[in-house]
Amino acid sequence: MTSVTTSWEPGQRFMLRVAGLPAESVHALRCPDSCRWADRVLTEEDRLRERAAELSDVLHALVTTTDTAVRGEGDQRRRRLLSLRREIFNNRLPAAPDAAAEFITGLDEDAGRQVGDWLERRRRLEQLRVEGEQLLAADLDRSRAALRELVGEERLRRGLLLASPTLDGQLEGYLRKPVTGARPDKRTRKVERSLLSYLYRTACKTSPFSTFTGVATGLFLPAAGAGEHSSGDAAVRLPDVWESRARLNVLVLGRLAELVLADPARRADLPVRLASGWGRDEDRVRYVRRWVTAGDDEATVTFDAVKDRLFFLRRSGILDRLLALFEGRPELRYRELAEWLGSEHDAPPEQCETYLAALLQLGMIRVPCLETDVHSPDPLRSFQEALRTLGRSWADRIADGLDATAEAVAAFPAADVARRAGLLRELREGLHGLQRQLGAAEPSLPQTVLYEDTAAGQDLECRWPAWQGRVGEDLRTLESVLPAFDLTLPQRVTFKGFFLARYGRGGRCEDLLGLVHDFHEDFFDQYLSFTAKRRAYDDQGEYVPEENWLGLPGIKAVDSARRLFTDRMRKLWADRGDASELFLQRAHLEETAAELTSVASDFAPQSHHLQIASEDGADPLVVVNRSYGGLAFPFSRFTHLYDGAGGHSAPDASAEPSPSGLSVALRKTAAQVTPPGAVLAEVTGGPVTSNLNLHGRLTDYEIVCPGETSTVPEEARLHLDDLYVEHDEDADRLLLRSRRLDREVIPVYLGYLVPLALPEIPRTLLLLSPSSMARADVWGGVPEAEPREGVTVRPRVRYGSLVLSRRSWTTTAARLPVRQQPGVSDAEWFLGWQRWRRLHTLPARVFATVTGGSDGRGGAGAKPSCVDFDSPLSLTAFEALVRNEADRIVLREMLPTEDGLHVRSSRGGHVAELSVETFTSRRPAKDVL
Repeated sequence: MTSVTTSWEPGQRFMLRVAGLPAESVHALRCPDSCRWADRVLTEEDRLRERAAELSDVLHALVTTTDTAVRGEGDQRRRRLLSLRREIFNNRLPAAPDAAAEFITGLDEDAGRQVGDWLERRRRLEQLRVEGEQLLAADLDRSRAALRELVGEERLRRGLLLASPTLDGQLEGYLRKPVTGARPDKRTRKVERSLLSYLYRTACKTSPFSTFTGVATGLFLPAAGAGEHSSGDAAVRLPDVWESRARLNVLVLGRLAELVLADPARRADLPVRLASGWGRDEDRVRYVRRWVTAGDDEATVTFDAVKDRLFFLRRSGILDRLLALFEGRPELRYRELAEWLGSEHDAPPEQCETYLAALLQLGMIRVPCLETDVHSPDPLRSFQEALRTLGRSWADRIADGLDATAEAVAAFPAADVARRAGLLRELREGLHGLQRQLGAAEPSLPQTVLYEDTAAGQDLECRWPAWQGRVGEDLRTLESVLPAFDLTLPQRVTFKGFFLARYGRGGRCEDLLGLVHDFHEDFFDQYLSFTAKRRAYDDQGEYVPEENWLGLPGIKAVDSARRLFTDRMRKLWADRGDASELFLQRAHLEETAAELTSVASDFAPQSHHLQIASEDGADPLVVVNRSYGGLAFPFSRFTHLYDGAGGHSAPDASAEPSPSGLSVALRKTAAQVTPPGAVLAEVTGGPVTSNLNLHGRLTDYEIVCPGETSTVPEEARLHLDDLYVEHDEDADRLLLRSRRLDREVIPVYLGYLVPLALPEIPRTLLLLSPSSMARADVWGGVPEAEPREGVTVRPRVRYGSLVLSRRSWTTTAARLPVRQQPGVSDAEWFLGWQRWRRLHTLPARVFATVTGGSDGRGGAGAKPSCVDFDSPLSLTAFEALVRNEADRIVLREMLPTEDGLHVRSSRGGHVAELSVETFTSRRPAKDVL
């Protein structure tokens, strides 16, 4: 009899994502005097409102007395009394306050004194409100001047040049306009709002892009002491000098390759190969055909969509002889192939060209030398080298023309803002010229021609005992329920069910390509079309089960775990009282995890994006922003920054990573955590169409799918025809195995495109991998509270030291106090926002996510924006995000706050996010009886 032992280990390496500017940078945009004024006004409003309610009762008694005692004198006095009572109750100052006080005194002297006191305080409030106009105008002038000062921040300007060249080009005109005086014109306000959004991104967010957010590698070291009670234990010190590396957008190389292939004369000089993985059936030739759909060049971030599918060509004498030719000579020039075809079949050149062009279009023959390899440290240099190896003058001219491009890319990181702008112009002009040289009538380039990543330090030290202790244990428990939130787990269970239905328990499939084809053709494509329409919860908040066409127990287990978690959250919610935090208990998670035992993975590397938050001297909290299943996810995209001999970029495309480089270190870690009897093999997903997929070589093996090429040594390549799938009855799981290695092969994906966007074959292989996409939506299926003034509130949700969901406030744009009437003064507008914030007890700083609207903006990809209620300029930038009254607005607390930041530079505290790894393995062990 066997049992299972589970080992869990926290990784010693982390990646730090750190905001380019310290949080203190945006302090100058705040208006403390205006905020204090608004606080005084609102406090006095509240006091007057309370006193007005008391006076309402006093005046009500007078109304009754007047009704009985002076009825014979007419209703005029009574109506005046009712009108005054209504004005005071509504906190409005009467038109003639003194006359009103005299009128009440004439009816009742004590009531007159009370009303007179209220009217005097109300009059002072009116004067205080008037003072706000001048105060806010002065504060706005100061904050606008501060904004202009911040335009000089190098990290802001350098990133802005790549993120929005249009805005960068408008800044000089913006800076020439006067700071003080009348309200800025519409165009200036638009520039101002856009600039603010990028400034807050650079100071308050942690999404790596150019110099907006840098990344740093780090190591967890043993704690100096035994304490776990301070965020200072996790303190990280940043170097003042950051270094960056720029790379050409690989889509640019793809566009050049397309132009080369489109010209018959140049195409004739290219070496061609048969599509890898082809095979013969009785009367057909089968291979994998690949379709590429070009991305939108107008989008800031774009990539070509790649699809693949098993394809068949009817065998013929010509095709059979052509296949035999390639079996003897794996690579021929396109011209040689055309000449052979004409000689072999006595065909005119036009017919040969037509036949070969069809094979090229169908993907039966390919030109792999012009494709970008995922592991290339410098794709541009690799492309040049491929052209020069052709030995043709036109190819040498194009390669030489790209020298200027390479020089501009190399010079970009160290250049100042003005020089960077010139380099970008030179890049575009040079690349347009090369496209024209290759025959393009209308040259076209992606909006983003250059990508830049910034290294904010290397091997930084962090002594955080909680990572090995309390926080680590809490994460380990959390990981046990993450499969319930994994979008891909039902697909993996379904694939296993399909395999068992086809091959039986203990079955084996030798034809992996055929299995992938049949799975999609017979089942999976239709399954995906149904699941894409599924809503997790219906209109009544009830859980909607996953599609389970095969009646699989694993799918039922996932459904059961999700229902159980939702039920526990509903119970906590119903019993919350006035709590500002909900606490999940260990038993809640263990009950959910128990439902998932049958679908738990034996090898589960996991990564988490965490932020450390300290509040009021209590034990630090750890906010779990995102969790991903898979290997090296925090690091892979940034290996090019740390693989060179000096810790940064490799000098050229052929250079090997330094033995002390990040890729080498990650590859060693991968070897150490690989389960016994298995190897890790990378699935690349085919030709690279996004810089986000470029990375160093992090595994010893690579799976080469049909239609793909590889640059790793031949002994490290695992071709699809070497692999097979079998069912391990003892462990009840599917294994991918290599005949040549006689070992299990665990596919891993190391790119940054979502696996669901990959072609059919690699996407299916990843159903046998530890990859997962688990976003813990703890509020799914839990009803919202009754709205207050159109706003519903969710408390913070915690498990132990972990924050699983921040406090949030949800409303619609129609309920926001945005400026609607042009006649509303700045002071009244600002006061309206402060009044709304006080009513709903929002913190001074939040992150806002705007979704919906008639133009279809937002949705799952909507990005949060920082909103600072102490800054009128920040509020104007937020209002610009809101376009329709139906827009849904979610405000979330800023956690950590700027008072609890654990990452610092010489300039101050930086908002930062720790990306960490953990490794879980489950292995059979003999029971001791």
